Amino acid sequence: MAGELRYRDPGTRIYDLATDVDVVCPRCGGRAFVLAEPVDGELELFWPRRFVCPGCGRSAFRAAGQWSCWGGPIDPYFGLPLWLRTTCCGGRTLWAFNRAHLELLEGHLAAGLRERGMAGQGMTLIARLPAWLKSARHRGEVLSALIRLRRSLD
Repeated sequence: MAGELRYRDPGTRIYDLATDVDVVCPRCGGRAFVLAEPVDGELELFWPRRFVCPGCGRSAFRAAGQWSCWGGPIDPYFGLPLWLRTTCCGGRTLWAFNRAHLELLEGHLAAGLRERGMAGQGMTLIARLPAWLKSARHRGEVLSALIRLRRSLD
């Protein structure tokens, strides 16, 4: 299978990608951000977060270790809708926290040869993707949706 794209799961967890999250501002509907504020000695997951909207100037703060929900098209800290979300494959929602998350999905889903990471990494983002997203039947539609999401960043 010479010439096919190869992708190896780098072992990234969903938590690793949530340092900075692109969201929809509840005030103006523009692209806003939930940004981590690093604290020495603390895991990134537990850092305080700040919401900022460059469009309207709205901002908010969330104390360390507080989050609302993980695993859907909302940011896990303020519960705001993600900027990078779209519908595909019969009404299912495809979403990403930010550019790095989007690139990880694109790399994996566009590859002809997908390799697992090291043994014992069952909690990686790639290992936990839903079957409909990884299905060869939906590949074209999913890749088109990822292109739409990428365009929304520019």
